[in-house]
Amino acid sequence: MNFRKAILNVLTLCMVTGLHAQQHLSLQDVISIGLENNYSIRIARNNQQVSDNNYSIGHAGFLPSVDLRTQYSGTYNNTDRTDVDGNQTALRNIHNTVANANVGLGWTIFDGFRVQVTYDKLAALKEMGELNTRIAIENLVANLTSEYFNLIQQQRLLNNLKFAVDLSRERVRIDEERFLLGSGSKLQLLQAEVFLNADSSRMTRQEEVVRASRIRLNELMAMEDLRFNLQTTDTIIPLNDILIFETIERSARAYNTALQLAQKNKTIAEFDRRIASTQAYPYVHLSSAYAFSHNTFQSGTFSDQQTYGMNYGITLGINLFDGFNQRRRVSNATIAVENSRLRYEDTENSLMSDLITTYNIYLNNLRLVQMESQNLGVAYETLDIAMERYRLGDLSGIELREVQKNLLEAEERLVSIQYQAKLAEIALLHISGRILEYL
Repeated sequence: MNFRKAILNVLTLCMVTGLHAQQHLSLQDVISIGLENNYSIRIARNNQQVSDNNYSIGHAGFLPSVDLRTQYSGTYNNTDRTDVDGNQTALRNIHNTVANANVGLGWTIFDGFRVQVTYDKLAALKEMGELNTRIAIENLVANLTSEYFNLIQQQRLLNNLKFAVDLSRERVRIDEERFLLGSGSKLQLLQAEVFLNADSSRMTRQEEVVRASRIRLNELMAMEDLRFNLQTTDTIIPLNDILIFETIERSARAYNTALQLAQKNKTIAEFDRRIASTQAYPYVHLSSAYAFSHNTFQSGTFSDQQTYGMNYGITLGINLFDGFNQRRRVSNATIAVENSRLRYEDTENSLMSDLITTYNIYLNNLRLVQMESQNLGVAYETLDIAMERYRLGDLSGIELREVQKNLLEAEERLVSIQYQAKLAEIALLHISGRILEYL
C-alpha cells in the first residue's frame, strides 16, 4: 500500500500545479447555475406566466364588456324634384353629415354556471403550469446530478489509468536497470514499453471522455463558454444506503409530479364536461348603451339635429334544438373524462413498475459495491506483493501485467457500480418527488 500512496501523492501534486485556471464547483453550485440559466427552465417559467395571466375573473367571463364607438360620415347628393303642380326644383351638391358616438355595455348574467366552471378550470390550468415548471426543474436537477457524478466517475477512471501508467513506467524503469546491469533481457524491456504505450493510449482516450462529460455538464448549466474547465469539489460518489421501499412508495403516490399532472388532467376533463353540459341551461344577457348623434342638412326643414340618450335591454333565451350537437358534445366530454381516468391509472401503474424495478437495482448495486470494495482491497494488496517480488526478480513480466490488469479492472468495476447505484438512487428520489433534496 505504501507504493500506491506514493504514486497518488505524486499525481495529486501534478494536478494541483495544473489547475490554476480551473474552478471547483459543488453539486449545489452546479444545480443553482443550471436552474438560473438552463433554457428549458426559462421556457417553462414563461409558459407558467401565461397560465398565471389567464387565471382572472375577466378571462373567465365574470365581468361585463364596455365598448366605445364613434363614427363620422357624410354625403354629397344632387336632387331633382317635381311637385304635383309641375314645379321643378334642382338641388346640387347637398352636403349632409352624421356624427355619432355611443358607449355600450354587455354582460352575461347567467349562462348555466359556465362562467363559474370556466374560472375553476383556469385555476386548474394555472396549477398545471406550476406542475409543468416543477417537472422541468426536477428533470434538470436529475440530469445535472447524474452528469455531475458521471464526471466524477470518469475522472476517477482517468486517475486509475494514470496510476496504471505510473505502474507501467515504474516497471520500465526496473527492466531498464536490469538490462543495463546485464540481469535482464532486451525482450522484457521492450515488452514493458509496449504495455506502457498501451496504458498511455487508454489514458489519452479517457481524457477525451472526461472532456465530453464536462462539456455536457456545461451545456446543461447553459454556460456561455462550453469549454469552461469545471472541476468537481467532490472526488467520490457518496451513496444513500438507507432508502426504504415503503417510504419511497408513499412519497411517490403523494408527491410524484407526473402523477399529480395526470390527476390534474382528470380534473380539467371533468370541468370540460361540465362546461359542455351548461349549454342546455337558459341564458340571461343584459345590454345597455348611451348614444349621441349629430346630423347636419343642407336641404329640408332643419339645418341640424342632435339626438342623445340611453337604451337598455335584457335577453332571456334557451336553445331548444341544435341538431343533437349538445348531446354529442356532452358524450364526447364524458369519453374524455374516462380517458383521463385511464391515463391516470396507466401512469400510476407505470410509476409503480419503475419504482419496484429501480429499487431492486438499487439494492443489488449496494451489495455489489460492498463486494467490489473488498475485491479492490485484495487487488491492491496483491499488487504490493507482486511489485516487491518483481523487483527481486521472483515474478515474470506477464504475471505482473496480469496483477496490474486485475487491479485496473477491479477499480473500474467498483467505480462503475458506485455510479450505477447513484443513478438508481437519483431515479428513486425523482420518482418519489424528492429529487430537490439535492439542492
